[in-house]
Amino acid sequence: MKSSQYYPVLMVNDVAGISAFYQTHFRFKPMFENDWYAHLQSSEDETVNLGILDGDHGTIPEVGRGRAGGVLLNFEVADVDAVYARAKAAGLPILLDLKDEAFGQRHFITRDPAGVLIDVIRPIPMTGEFAGQDG
Repeated sequence: MKSSQYYPVLMVNDVAGISAFYQTHFRFKPMFENDWYAHLQSSEDETVNLGILDGDHGTIPEVGRGRAGGVLLNFEVADVDAVYARAKAAGLPILLDLKDEAFGQRHFITRDPAGVLIDVIRPIPMTGEFAGQDG
């Protein structure tokens, strides 16, 4: 199977609110919006996309309806310190403070209003037991 595009779709109960969150805090722009679905694209990279879907919409089989859960979105950025400062200034919940990890990440974790975790990352050199490992 050759995919032409891949992006996550979050099932939520407030499409407009969650769409606005990603537009405000993560520089997404709407490519399509209605009351039950929003397709967002990064204003910085057109290959980065995110769907926001009403979890109770009829296009979802009843057995699969619900809300996003157990999801962690990773955003790799050039300046994680600046994104962290903006997130704190905006009052976003900081679930993991900015820190360097031996496995090669400087990152912090926040969450969106639907409860989806967001890990904002800048790759750094691996240290300790991870040094020299290819990931």
